[in-house]
Formats: sequence, structure tokens, C-alpha cells
Amino acid sequence: MPTDAAGNKGKHVIITPGSWQKGELLGRGSFGSVFEAISEDGFIFAVKEVSLLDQGRAGMESLYQLQHEIDLLSQMDHENIVQYFGTETDQSNLYVFLELVSQGSLRKLCQKCTLRDSQVSPYTRQILHGLNYLHDRKIVHRDIKCSNILVDKHGSVKLADFGMAKVIKLNDVNSCKGTVPWMAPEVVPYVGGGKTSYGLPADIWSLGCTVLEMLTAKIPYHTFEWWEALFLIKDGEPPEVPESLSTYAQDFIWQCLEVNPDERPTAAQLLHHPFVRKPLSHSSAFACPYICPKQI
Repeated sequence: MPTDAAGNKGKHVIITPGSWQKGELLGRGSFGSVFEAISEDGFIFAVKEVSLLDQGRAGMESLYQLQHEIDLLSQMDHENIVQYFGTETDQSNLYVFLELVSQGSLRKLCQKCTLRDSQVSPYTRQILHGLNYLHDRKIVHRDIKCSNILVDKHGSVKLADFGMAKVIKLNDVNSCKGTVPWMAPEVVPYVGGGKTSYGLPADIWSLGCTVLEMLTAKIPYHTFEWWEALFLIKDGEPPEVPESLSTYAQDFIWQCLEVNPDERPTAAQLLHHPFVRKPLSHSSAFACPYICPKQI
């Protein structure tokens, strides 16, 4: 069986250390930079470049999160989760080889295009398949949002950014992770420094916020400061869901935004919701063009 640059079995791509070339910069983040890259045999992929030089406490935390992400991704094999191909290090950097998803994030896409149900429905269905795969393995992603979901030119979507993901025990996680506007009520720490417990349903709340984000091109609670949103979420106040959205879309979002996590449907159950089951034409499942001005 083939073995990749990190020694992982079962992958179909082998990137030989030192044989690849770094190309165009795709983006920068707190963890480092992402570049397009090409292997010796012409395979195009993405590479995360992270400095190993002393960056203080924040840098060490980023490296810890990245190693955690690598550990999880190396165990995953699903069409709706970004594929991991291996790692390489030199004297100053860690390089992580990942599947290149051509159009970037859904956040980038929904800022360019006015997405309709015919596009958001298949995107959501694929996100649910990815979440169901994770949840079957007792992994909670903890940061589901459009900027952490990638899309290619054929409309295939991939869950990405697993730095905050965690394998849970007894359906219970005891740390506040995620991004505030997409955060479920049970994730918000109690006022006064106490801790809260949560599990897989936290991803479902975040999914509802993500579908809302795709359909409106606005982040949840966009009219509030982040700290105001935090208190609204803690009090179980959901983001505004416009009545202009379709009945199916509204119902799907509201099911995800059930305040009691025990009453939220699972990813497997949501795959039967009419919003994601509605038959679509083949062409409607494709992403809109890379250059797509908002219209109508």
C-alpha cells in the first residue's frame, strides 16, 4: 500500500520531501501561510507553511493546534473532508501537504455570489455527510462556518480547519472553542468563569448559522459587537432568520437552532430534511463561476 510523506497508509498521493515547488500565495492566517504547490510528477496541492522559530506563547499554541489538526486529518478518509497528504520540516518551517480545493472558502464564494437554495442545498447536504462522518467517530469540529468550508469548481465541498476539533468522551467537552457568532449556547462559558459542557449537537447549531450565512452573505448576529452576541447566545437568543428565505430553508435553520442541544436533530437525521433532499438538476449543483458579481 502506498505511503505518503508522513508515513500514513491508505492515501493515493505520495509527495516526496524536498521534491516539490512552492507556488502562488493563497492566504495568510495566524498559523502561517498557505501556498499552491506542485510535486515532482506534476500533482498540484496546497501547503501550509508554519514557522518553527521562537514565536512566543501564541506561536506555540498555533503549532499545538496544527499538530492536533494533522493527527486528526491523518486518520480521516472522506470525500467531504479535506485530504491530508503528509508533512515535511526543515530548519525553520513545518510544511503540511493538503488537498487543493480550487475555489477557496464558501465565505469567499457567498461574498461574490448571491447563493440560492439550489446551490446551498447541495452544499449543506455535503457538509452534513462530512459532519456525520465526524460524529460517527465522536469528533466534534467546534468551528463550523463558511470560512472553514472549501468548495471546488464542481460544487464539491470539504470541511477544513480541524485545529479546534476534539475527540469527545461521554459526549462532553469542557473548553470554550469556536468563533462567537457561530457558537452554540452550551459552548459559551458561564458568566463568572465557570465552565459549560457540550458535545456533537454544538456543531449542528453552528451548521444552522452557516446555512444562514450562505443564504444571506452575512455573519450571524452581524448587527452586534462580538461581546453583545456572546451574551445573546448564552441567553439562548438565536440570530435573526429572515422571513424572505424559503420555508424549507427557514425550517432547516430553526431545527438546527434549537436551544436545548438534546432536542437538536443529528446530522444523520438532517440528511432527511426536505431542504437537502429536494431533487436538483445536475447543473444547479455546481458552484457559480470564480468571477461572479452579485446580481438580482
